Amino acid sequence: MSNTNNTVAKSNRFNANTIIGLGLLTAIVVVMQFISMGLRFGTFSITLTLIPIVVGAALYGWVSGAWLGFVFGVSVLLTGDANAFLAVNIPGTITTVLVKGILAGLCAGLVYELISKKNQIAAVLVSAVIAPVVNTGIFILGSYVFFFDYLSGLAEGTNLFVFILVALVGINFFIELGTNLVLNPAILQIIRIGKKMKSSK
Repeated sequence: MSNTNNTVAKSNRFNANTIIGLGLLTAIVVVMQFISMGLRFGTFSITLTLIPIVVGAALYGWVSGAWLGFVFGVSVLLTGDANAFLAVNIPGTITTVLVKGILAGLCAGLVYELISKKNQIAAVLVSAVIAPVVNTGIFILGSYVFFFDYLSGLAEGTNLFVFILVALVGINFFIELGTNLVLNPAILQIIRIGKKMKSSK
């Protein structure tokens, strides 16, 4: 009976710690997205929010990564960063913004879970790369699906894929990817500390 009680107590502590940790990361995602509004190159702001998403996905799993990605998407809509697209196609914009955030977090979590069994350093590195790649890739796909005619008009005969890469994605993707890579050692350390704290409770 006492063993059962101990197991329940540990489970409750684990759930509480997960909720607290995920709540903190959720707040960080929102704050960082609003801060990112001041970091703008080209059409859109630089996304720094993928860093806490990767951390959350690694610490709490792909479901948590997907949740943080969803929060990121909602924050993008609330900050007005997608207003230019909302003026053209509201459902298409909301779908693209939310799906790209959710899949970025989900994929980062799945990749980390798969690779960390063999090498945690490689798992964090690949997850940090996967998040911006998926985020940008879904944005490009959404641009084709929901805004083809609108963007084709803006491109004025230029190849649409090239136009999207240069005019919309631009240098932002490379800054986001580079930031994740440069901060990868810090991300790894945060994840290690977080896992130690979880295992010690």
